[in-house]
Amino acid sequence: MNIPENLKYTKDHEWILIEGDIATIGITTFAQGELGDIVYVDVETVDETLDIEEVFGSVEAVKTVSDLFMPLSGEIIEFNEALEDAPENINTDSYGEGWIIKIKISDSNQLDNLLDATAYKEIIGA
Repeated sequence: MNIPENLKYTKDHEWILIEGDIATIGITTFAQGELGDIVYVDVETVDETLDIEEVFGSVEAVKTVSDLFMPLSGEIIEFNEALEDAPENINTDSYGEGWIIKIKISDSNQLDNLLDATAYKEIIGA
């Protein structure tokens, strides 16, 4: 299973790429595998500032809909609009073209609560 070492993770199966005070967020390969084929991504929170663990959107798969939770507090500054026409990018390239949002981090102290690749692998039993 692909769990990149350069990313951070949450217990809710999101990955976070930190670049300065900007975080790119998506769902892990494990999560998309559990959900199945992604058919729709809904994010209506662009330009909003949300707290950690608030719902920022949802992904719809053939069998289920799953909420997406903020791994860090911050302002959502960008949504991956390519997902509107190609939500399957989450299935085919979850750590690349399948990213979902970018946020401006408002509390860098929260970074300490994120999981590294080793800790995330333990959670999913990889």
